[in-house]
Amino acid sequence: MQNTDKKYNRLEQSLIAFFEKKKADLSANCSPKIVLSRQQAFDEFQRTGLPTSTDENWKNTRIEKLYNESFQPDNPPTGYEKSASEIFQCEIHGFDAHVISMLNGWYYCPEGMQLQTLKDGLVVGSIIAAQKQYPELFDRYFDEIAQNRKHGLTAVSRALFRDGVFIYVPDGVEVKKALQLIKIVNRDEKMMVNSRNLIILGKNSKLSLLHCDDSINHNPGFINTFTEVQLGENASIELYKLQNINNETALLNSTFIRQERNSRSKVNVVTLNGGLIRNELNVDLLGEGADADLNGIYLMDNEQHIDNQVFVNHAVPNCTSSELFKGVLDEKATGVFNGNIFVARDAQNTNAFQRNNNILLSPTAKIDTRPFLEIYADDVKCSHGATVGQLDEEALFYLKQRGIPRQDAYLLLMYAFTAEVTGKIAINALRSNIEDMIKKRLRGELAICEKCVLHCNHPVIPLEFEIDMSRV
Repeated sequence: MQNTDKKYNRLEQSLIAFFEKKKADLSANCSPKIVLSRQQAFDEFQRTGLPTSTDENWKNTRIEKLYNESFQPDNPPTGYEKSASEIFQCEIHGFDAHVISMLNGWYYCPEGMQLQTLKDGLVVGSIIAAQKQYPELFDRYFDEIAQNRKHGLTAVSRALFRDGVFIYVPDGVEVKKALQLIKIVNRDEKMMVNSRNLIILGKNSKLSLLHCDDSINHNPGFINTFTEVQLGENASIELYKLQNINNETALLNSTFIRQERNSRSKVNVVTLNGGLIRNELNVDLLGEGADADLNGIYLMDNEQHIDNQVFVNHAVPNCTSSELFKGVLDEKATGVFNGNIFVARDAQNTNAFQRNNNILLSPTAKIDTRPFLEIYADDVKCSHGATVGQLDEEALFYLKQRGIPRQDAYLLLMYAFTAEVTGKIAINALRSNIEDMIKKRLRGELAICEKCVLHCNHPVIPLEFEIDMSRV
């Protein structure tokens, strides 16, 4: 029953009414583990409500403006009349990947295969299908990885999700072909899409995953995704997040990674467009020798807002972590970077590095950056730093003196600023495509993929800066 002592805003009232009305439908065909998780999350949501700028970790993100919108949380599944490529055609050229899709919060498979095992043993499909076919594995990890830093919106995704993606890489399997997850929203009404994903890598396994959030129209929406990632002993994941959504949509990506002994995670978050985007990245290093390499680049303009929250928990000795996030903000864009490295009392021989660099291209662009170290061990190597500034006028002058027009010099310096992050993308075809997208974005040519500005399904014409690099 609703807590009558608390005053709920319009969105909270809508979500509570939806859960109470659809509770039986939400839990139909679900395991006892999911049913219990839903109820616990709903109870938590009723206690805490949705986060606001009065909460410390949200004080510079004006999330409340969304709470009076009439978002529709009830999204029936879309019929499988078309393939995902017919709905969204902006494939990354030359990137050889196995593609899976989410459409309006549901796993989308026209062939009707809700869960499939590929040749190399990789299992992918609907999270609802997975809890039936892999009950023991599912119950071992579902809702067990994300133990900290939860809030009202993660409670909503846990309580109201309809579907999501399940990925399982068995012990000893190194998936040679990358996996690409494309998430699409294409309904006309204002939608709140709540989904959750579970990714499990067994011992000595390896996976590369590209997670794309895209808009194909300008309809307002609220995308709320909750992802748990389990890395077994000596497992390795490369996780790339590519975000290119319209200015009318809000996106919350909450990702929790738990790493066992000698496991490795490499994460690269590339944010190109979006009205309000918040990326929450939480990593628990629970086995000695674990390593996390976390990177991000964000390019924001107009009145867009980006919020990157990164938390790394060094719980045991002899682990390493590295964070590098860079941003370019123009016009009235705003941003937040909150990086927190926690080193437990017994986590000796920790090596942790954190850096956030930002360029503001206008006097009205703003960034709030707070790198933070919390260290309780005495034998560690930890450092952090942050910079906020403008483009180097001396460097601009140097390039102009060599015959490069000011605008090209401007673009060249911004592109060079981002290269430190994009250079960490290990897949050559993916790195090349993202670099081209960044060039277009810096030129103001890249909007959401409504009309496929990259023309990825046509012969590719490489994008080059029209300057003579030999004169630099």
